[in-house]
Amino acid sequence: MCRLSAVAEPVFGLCLWFGGVLLLGGCATSSDEEAPLPRIETKGGRHALFVDDKPFLVLAAQAHNSSNYPAALPDVWAAVDDMGANTLMIPTAWEQIEPEEGQFDFSYLETLLAEARERDIRLVLLWFGAYKNTSPSYTPAWVKRDKERFPMLTKVDGTPSYALSPFGEETLAADKRAFAEFMQWLADNDPERTVVMVQVQNESGTYGSVRDYGPAAQTAFAAEVPAALAEPLELPPGTWEEVFGEDADEFFHAWAIGTYVGEVAAAGKAVYDLPLYTNAALRDPFVDTDPLTYASGGPTDNVLHIWKAVAPALDFLSPDIYNSDSDFYAAVLDHYSRPDNALFVSETGNSSDFARYVFEALGHGAIGFAPFGTDYSGYGNYPLGAVETTPQTVAPFADNYAIVRPFAHEWARLSFEGKTWGAARPNDSAPEIIALNDGWAARVDYDLWQFGDRSWVWLGDALFRDPEENAGVLVAQLDTNEFLVTGRSARVAFERPQGEFAMISVEEVEFDAGAWTFRRMWNGDQTDYGLNFTDRNQVVRVTLEPMSEKIEQEGQAVAEQ
Repeated sequence: MCRLSAVAEPVFGLCLWFGGVLLLGGCATSSDEEAPLPRIETKGGRHALFVDDKPFLVLAAQAHNSSNYPAALPDVWAAVDDMGANTLMIPTAWEQIEPEEGQFDFSYLETLLAEARERDIRLVLLWFGAYKNTSPSYTPAWVKRDKERFPMLTKVDGTPSYALSPFGEETLAADKRAFAEFMQWLADNDPERTVVMVQVQNESGTYGSVRDYGPAAQTAFAAEVPAALAEPLELPPGTWEEVFGEDADEFFHAWAIGTYVGEVAAAGKAVYDLPLYTNAALRDPFVDTDPLTYASGGPTDNVLHIWKAVAPALDFLSPDIYNSDSDFYAAVLDHYSRPDNALFVSETGNSSDFARYVFEALGHGAIGFAPFGTDYSGYGNYPLGAVETTPQTVAPFADNYAIVRPFAHEWARLSFEGKTWGAARPNDSAPEIIALNDGWAARVDYDLWQFGDRSWVWLGDALFRDPEENAGVLVAQLDTNEFLVTGRSARVAFERPQGEFAMISVEEVEFDAGAWTFRRMWNGDQTDYGLNFTDRNQVVRVTLEPMSEKIEQEGQAVAEQ
């Protein structure tokens, strides 16, 4: 269907590069009734995406940027199926839905939603408007051609940038109108809530210029920091340079871009209150580098507080992680996992060295995880990901999703309660200690055979196996002394730093019809050297008993008698 709207002013859109996300659970309602709206809930600094009024874990696949057309979808669905994702993340481009100013065509979305419902797959749609990887490449031709109405950002030397200016009033007005039309179409045509979230713009900011130096920007920079930012951050009065010093240029640009994206988000949310977020092209998480070396003004870790203040219509800000170094990855997860920000890995590399970070992200409380470039279009984004997406490159992600998918809702619920942890194999395969609740800890080892202890030096190299890249563990607490453990190519051993304990039982279980059911008991070689997870999808329920506390309790009972 082509929907026409009497919109006189132009709409301006950018392509969003979006990380693939999968949600567990199907679209359960019929088209004649409305399902509950998806929402983000926060409790005690923890977050959950609710779908059908239940916590939902997004196990996503994100398609390539140009796979957002009906003719390309067969190559997308084949990869989504191979990955075992419960959600597809895929763009909707401004140029696609408003090819002529004021005339909207949603036929692509009609096809996409119908095919997703047939497959019982949820959707996260990526709005490629004014900013897609900082560029206006996905804006309609009528926006690209009219640089007077839709001005480019001005660099410090007075020359135009490739990027649009966040101070373009008509740019913002047109982008808002187009996004609102898009959101209104979803409100009118998706009572099943097949679409559970929407990304607003994609990797906004600017490369090669710390900020805009055009006339409107210069006037705003010379003025006092606006109350919309100063009040929530409790800043003293003053100009940008007086308040922020050497950070003034970058923080000003973050305010300008954040305000722009926030206004677009607010226009959409006003007509359809779905969870909205935007994503970040990252900077170095360890070192304050020159903002000319990354997308200045985007939601990088050093300006999250500014974005939070000026874009309240965004439910959260998410990282796009394309560095597979374990220290880098963990640092980024730490930066974006905040009491005021739900963690969602909106994009990550799709080469095999990224698959292990499903465990690390979920251990940080992530509401979802999305490898980018999941379709069989023949394209790849090497060296940020695979040379080409194939069933072989999808397989490691599929293996890890297959572990979690049967109990994804349960994991999301326990995570929202603060009872989940995880770890991925670090680059050096060093053992890790995970601090759990109620005095418990878990030691995670990698690259060991199932038999023998690391302290058995007499075994020498015979104790160790070749490193397995796709390795990690997940731990969830069911009760004070009861835990679920699963993983791949890793060993887990419980510890209790403050006293002795006994392992009462280790039951291999599976989640079926909303409950954990018993399969078999682990004992002997299967437990003497820790809980060893191989390439099988196995989950165990471990019951422990703190012996020192038991002895104290028994002694107290005797004394009372």
